[in-house]
Amino acid sequence: PTSALAISSLFTATVTTGAIDLESNALAANVSWSFTTGSTASVSPVDLGAASGFEVLAQATVTNTGATIVNGDLGLTPGTSVTGFPPGTVDGTIQINTAPAIAALASLMTAYGDAAGRTSPTIVAENLAGQVLTPGLYTSTATSFEITGGHLTLDAQGDANAVWIFQMPASTLTLTAPTCKVILTNGAQFSNVFWQVGSSATVGAGCVLEGNILADTSITLVSGATVHGRSLGGAVTSSGAVTLDTNRVSAAGGCNQ
Repeated sequence: PTSALAISSLFTATVTTGAIDLESNALAANVSWSFTTGSTASVSPVDLGAASGFEVLAQATVTNTGATIVNGDLGLTPGTSVTGFPPGTVDGTIQINTAPAIAALASLMTAYGDAAGRTSPTIVAENLAGQVLTPGLYTSTATSFEITGGHLTLDAQGDANAVWIFQMPASTLTLTAPTCKVILTNGAQFSNVFWQVGSSATVGAGCVLEGNILADTSITLVSGATVHGRSLGGAVTSSGAVTLDTNRVSAAGGCNQ
């Protein structure tokens, strides 16, 4: 087809007589089959490339206070200042200006551009609290998102490959305590959730964010905040930093809840 197929529609595909296989054997008769497209238009995941090897990544600084656990690798480039480990723990390695860190930053820049460049998003309320969203590409008229006063539920409707992308052009992502969770249901996986943040992201105390944060500039995890996914800052701005405080950041497993 020359364009995306309509959703919830029946289509018939036909291979006509005369088609040949790789051994030049001709098809003796027409072959047809029918299928019905899904109820929602599919969204392809954002390819994180080399950045997928890091739970935390920044350009300028990574700063930690308290008993943070990074369940994987932490990277910084071209900056040199990683502080607070210990008391924080990195279960993988800390890579400063190494080849993997440099490759990861390049991949992050590409992935951020991909997420920001997706077109025809669905517009929803800026405050995601109380909403139940099926897979798709989303933005708000304020071009920012918050989760305040309730929880956001992402419903995969039984599709383990379901993808969500939240676009915040030149704006912020804010999760505010005390009720500020992202809840995954019906096969949703945090590895397929992407938060494209045009400036800075702040995850409040005790809040739980599911998915990968791709921030133009900075990411701040307030004391007790958890990210099931990756915190990747400095996708565009050289002053990009990640600030941690007694947090848990893990993309291990990619399990759904």
